Amino acid sequence: MQETTRIFGIRAVIEAIESDKSIEKIYVQKGLSGSLFHQLNEHLKTGNFPVSFVPIEKLNKLSKGGNHQGVVAQISPVNFVELEQLVTRVTQSKKAPLFLLLDGITDVRNFGAIIRTAECCGVDGIIFPEKGSAQLNADTIKTSAGAAFKVPLCKVNHIKDAIFHLQSYNIKTVAATEKTNETIYALDLKQPVAIIMGNEAKGVSNSVLKSVDFKGKLPMLGSIESLNVSVACGALLYEVVRQRL
Repeated sequence: MQETTRIFGIRAVIEAIESDKSIEKIYVQKGLSGSLFHQLNEHLKTGNFPVSFVPIEKLNKLSKGGNHQGVVAQISPVNFVELEQLVTRVTQSKKAPLFLLLDGITDVRNFGAIIRTAECCGVDGIIFPEKGSAQLNADTIKTSAGAAFKVPLCKVNHIKDAIFHLQSYNIKTVAATEKTNETIYALDLKQPVAIIMGNEAKGVSNSVLKSVDFKGKLPMLGSIESLNVSVACGALLYEVVRQRL
């Protein structure tokens, strides 16, 4: 398994940004200044990079004593695909694409387990928001059992925009939610479809629920009200597999 790459030094981080590397996180020393940092800061203000301002001791630890110049960045070992490129390619090659959208999954192990199940179920691409999602780090990749290198992964600014884009290709969007009387088993999942899974605590957001074509729930026969999101995702994806077999 390829570990997350860690780079340090202001110039190195600027070059990574300008080369469109998949940056997970940037750590910046509190109170940092100077002309080179000003150049970096312009990138940070215009990009969607997760940034933490930390004491120098944190940077010394992250760089293992290297000359970090007050900046360390973590670069994902996984390359991401653009939404339009992904959807165009898949819809041109398959009659019934299957996409998975993750609306605010925050636990890295849930994320990894979902990626693993998605690969096993033939998901054509996993789409998730740039902000408010679990990082695709070494723990995620390990939990995915390497599936993160096999399933196309796509970061977007807003899940709702991805939903509208998929719908423009006649892909039906299905939200997994308890806020419906319809079970997932009553839905036609043989058609082109995108399954939407929500946050571990809050589920699919209300704004997303208003945008989808269908809603479906898993029947709960016990006293506990909900499943772990990765388990629920597996149940839904395998219902898609069952219907398509």
